[in-house]
Amino acid sequence: MVKKILKALAILASVLLLGFGGFLGYVTLTDYKPQPIEKVAVQGTALEKLATSTPFSVTTFNIGYAGLDKDQDFFLDGGTQSHSLSEEKTLENVAGITKAIKDANASFYFLQEVDRKASRSFHVNEYDYIQKQLPNYQHVFAQNYRVPWVPVPVFDPMGSVDGGLVTFSKYEMGESTRYALPGQEAWPRQQMELDRCLLETKVPLENGKTLYLVHVHLSAYDEGGFIRKQQLTFLKAYLQEREQAGDYVIVGGDWNHLLPGTDPKRFAAQEVWPDWLQTFPTNFLPEGYTWAADPNVPTSRTLAVAYREGYNFLSVIDGFLVSNNVEIQKVSGHDLGFTYSDHNPVTAEFKLK
Repeated sequence: MVKKILKALAILASVLLLGFGGFLGYVTLTDYKPQPIEKVAVQGTALEKLATSTPFSVTTFNIGYAGLDKDQDFFLDGGTQSHSLSEEKTLENVAGITKAIKDANASFYFLQEVDRKASRSFHVNEYDYIQKQLPNYQHVFAQNYRVPWVPVPVFDPMGSVDGGLVTFSKYEMGESTRYALPGQEAWPRQQMELDRCLLETKVPLENGKTLYLVHVHLSAYDEGGFIRKQQLTFLKAYLQEREQAGDYVIVGGDWNHLLPGTDPKRFAAQEVWPDWLQTFPTNFLPEGYTWAADPNVPTSRTLAVAYREGYNFLSVIDGFLVSNNVEIQKVSGHDLGFTYSDHNPVTAEFKLK
């Protein structure tokens, strides 16, 4: 009897091992491998070209795949959840997010963690939903997360993911390009991770010059921050090249670093500083650039537990870095109370010099 039990356990272990090996082989063979530089198709119709003398605004918002609302936590941040509560909740969140976007009435939008078809957001096409609510905007989508199946957490896995960055423009867009950011996790973790990128969009101006909109979402959970250091080195070199060419440049998005000039101590919290939140290296800031952030409104909360005012650690990690030939007129965070996402949006008003 004991021999039969041991034999059965051995067979079961072999089947599980073979199955896991087959899964690793599958995700390795199907791994999303974007080229270092790829052109991105511009879609939609814009009604006018941006004039150099026209003030304009940019809103950045990490929408948390419309699943990280105030009642949710997240497993990578110490919680247990890996997806939205339900399809209905996802639709409720994306409707609230879209209303907040429209209320900002910005000329340009940088949106991160926008799903097209993902288990974590119950296959709601958030990109399609939002673009239909902005009919007079052009838009580009840069994929940074495409995985056939994320198997963690084991008993409630995230599943399939198809998502990325979206830039919307009220003004006529020119070329848009996806630049792969350097830095990879070890196999097989990288097969389940995001493929981070920089989304560059050129906006032609009436005077023949070009405004570069640079959309970023940097890494967060890389142990030791080694991947983020590589990404910042790449970004600094890119920005130095643009500055030397005399271009107008606005970089914006979710930096996953504490933005200079902001201080989490300003916001009441019981949680301590999270391990993933880093400050920028002292030698990062490229010559000829200035930070634009609102220190008074937190843009990010921790996700170890659902949002409780005065408990979660809050910080400002969303904002902008702009070339000195772009005048920063105003920067305003929008305090939504993290109702629909684990981030709050930020709007900056600019004028070209």
